Amino acid sequence: MNRVILMGRLTRDPEIRYSQGERSMTIAKYTLAVDRRGRRNQDNDQSADFINCVAFDRAGEFAEKYFRQGMRVLVSGRIQTGNYVNKDGQKVYTTDVILDDQEFADSKSAASNMGSGYAQSDPSQRPVPDSAIGDGFMNIPDDVEDEGLPFN
Repeated sequence: MNRVILMGRLTRDPEIRYSQGERSMTIAKYTLAVDRRGRRNQDNDQSADFINCVAFDRAGEFAEKYFRQGMRVLVSGRIQTGNYVNKDGQKVYTTDVILDDQEFADSKSAASNMGSGYAQSDPSQRPVPDSAIGDGFMNIPDDVEDEGLPFN
């Protein structure tokens, strides 16, 4: 089984290209900085892996429209390896994650408050719906029929 799930921050805005041919397709490439768990390095900085991701078609269009440098995103897909010979005649090996799914990992307000830094999301800053009760559930208006709810 070849399945990858990653959460990290975009190191820069996605690079967008369009395929040639009968049906043009959007191809978005970006790199995620994924923190490593465990030990920190000597300077007490947490180390990260930089993972190349590729999104095609609608996923590529989504990345082009909404993803920006510094955003924390959650992606899933499969690892694909390849190789090519560069202009110096050296063989170069590549590893990319071909995405099936991608989504925001932070709330909209956390992303807008982030600015250009890599600030972490603060749960106390999340917006609370107007109809929320103290236990985290929303009030259901009296005029809603029970048959319209997804449970009994």
